[in-house]
Amino acid sequence: MNTFLIIIAFVCLAVGIVGSVAPGLPGPPISWLGLLLAGFTPWVATSRPLLIVTAAVAVVITVMDYVIPSVSTKRYGGSKYGIWGCNIGLLVSIFGLPFGPTGLLGLVFWPFAGAFVGEYIKKQDFRPALKAAWGAFVGFLSGTLMKVAYCVALLVVVIVAMV
Repeated sequence: MNTFLIIIAFVCLAVGIVGSVAPGLPGPPISWLGLLLAGFTPWVATSRPLLIVTAAVAVVITVMDYVIPSVSTKRYGGSKYGIWGCNIGLLVSIFGLPFGPTGLLGLVFWPFAGAFVGEYIKKQDFRPALKAAWGAFVGFLSGTLMKVAYCVALLVVVIVAMV
């Protein structure tokens, strides 16, 4: 049973890393599940505080992944129109990815395009609209890097605990 649990734990940790960049899979919660499952084996000792803190971090990172592109759009000079465009683009990318023509690139394209269009409608100027859209892209990259770093850190914690 322990071997089965550790295999499932590593599958969850790997799927969590993939889910950090792939659409439709919540990477950090899946990786945390891998940590939890590994903790049920005698090979990985996890404490209750570790599980609580890492679960809280997983929730915060998952929520922030949807907030960061909008905040970044605003930081790069976007107005409410640009932020709304970015948010609409995020929704399109989340719900339209399996069927959309842009595939995985839709995760980057739709928030970028939404911020650009929203800002262009507001200011009728290419340069500020492009700057706000760049902010959405930077926010997307920041959120993705944050998720990947968290998931890889959990994988390292499990591997180090086993060694």
